[in-house]
Amino acid sequence: MLQSRLFQGFRIVPIVVVKILIALSLDQWLGETRRWHPLVGFGHLAANLESRFNRHPASRTSIGPGLIAWLIAVVPWVGLSVWLSATPAGFVFEIAVLYLAVGRKSLFQHSQRVYQALSSNNLEQGRYHASRMVSRDCSSLDQSGCARATTESVLENGSDSIFGALFWFALLGAPGAVLYRLANTLDAMWGYRNHRFLWFGAPAAHLDDLLNLVPARLCALCYAFAGRTSNAIASWRRFARQLSSPNGGPVMAAGAGAINVRLGGPAVYHGVEQDKPYFGGEEECRPEHIVQANRLVDRSLLIFILLFSVLAYTGHWFVTGEAL
Repeated sequence: MLQSRLFQGFRIVPIVVVKILIALSLDQWLGETRRWHPLVGFGHLAANLESRFNRHPASRTSIGPGLIAWLIAVVPWVGLSVWLSATPAGFVFEIAVLYLAVGRKSLFQHSQRVYQALSSNNLEQGRYHASRMVSRDCSSLDQSGCARATTESVLENGSDSIFGALFWFALLGAPGAVLYRLANTLDAMWGYRNHRFLWFGAPAAHLDDLLNLVPARLCALCYAFAGRTSNAIASWRRFARQLSSPNGGPVMAAGAGAINVRLGGPAVYHGVEQDKPYFGGEEECRPEHIVQANRLVDRSLLIFILLFSVLAYTGHWFVTGEAL
């Protein structure tokens, strides 16, 4: 097979880890594709499905239409990825899928723009770039508020944009990464608790929560090991349940504790102020914490890859009695 010919001299490294490393290298080299990204086309498909299946949200009291639309949007692409993964070009296809599914470089680039603007005392530019990363109203944020919003986004999206895709790829290959990324996209489009999406978007929101249940906590654990471990664990235990997101809570609480920064606080969403709790460490958030959050994500990613490599190698040896 192609895999065995290419990596015969590197059998100590599980093939799935090789694929992950190549995909992450492509992401670092190429970044997010600016044209013809598959998720753009998928977004158009999702919008069309929503317009067809959610025509009368005021009278809706069933999640059925939303679930049917979710299945139509996701299942065919997962099935196609199963078939393509089994073809002779499956090795290349799986790397390409993971490259498109992760968003490490894009996340860091967006956050770096906020950091550079705030470091240059250009608050207006900082607010503008922060608004492109978060859903809250950034127009009245001060420097610390912009830094908090961006740092929270880096920590949370470290799970959503990186760890989740890697976890499901490691577990199920390209079909797992496709399933996760499409479900995550539909949650971002449909998973609102408002008049329009309360019933229709409920399946997308709950399925995304289910898919993130394990990887989010794995991400939080890696954050803890990659930073101030005792602070991270204490913050996770104290604050995770106080945050609104069942999966984002552990991730952001552990991440904030790991770099000892105080995040959260009141925020304005769609013109309404929400009294969100403060959480994390003791230091007031500064632009430098954005950089620290990026570095924490990278260290955590390295821990995840090393941990998975050891588990994959040990599991193979335990089952077969042979080295990889």
